[in-house]
Amino acid sequence: MRPGAQASRGGAGSRAAGEERALTSVAAGDRFHGEEPDDTPRLWHVTLSVSGKEAPLTEVRRALEQLAHDHPFFLTSRYAVDHAEIRYWEEARDLHDAAAVALRLWGEHRQTAGLPPWEIVGLEVIDRATYHQRIAEGYGPPPASPVGVHPF
Repeated sequence: MRPGAQASRGGAGSRAAGEERALTSVAAGDRFHGEEPDDTPRLWHVTLSVSGKEAPLTEVRRALEQLAHDHPFFLTSRYAVDHAEIRYWEEARDLHDAAAVALRLWGEHRQTAGLPPWEIVGLEVIDRATYHQRIAEGYGPPPASPVGVHPF
């Protein structure tokens, strides 16, 4: 009998010494048995933070204004010479889809909007109910007002 065989003999999880255990994961959008499929898009509040080498403030502002013009649901952004925060609503099937769009936003609009070559350093995606709950409880970011592009 090999060492450790007594404890695992006949069990579904038994494996030979050195054998790798297969890992499984749940893909985005997978449902448990009995759940109804729900492909209805929902609104997600996205906060995207970017930073990098300093860029002229006027160019950063102009680029963010162009991004606001190009991107639907754009809410507000704050900026400085070396970082920016963009907040907007994204319509998506689930959090995974909303986050994927958010992570592509800066790179896909870099050329067309003239955005600085900064990297994404933060991302928060929350559903509409959570956003409104945070606001109601007084610990979320205040609703973006005025809407638009503003310095920090």
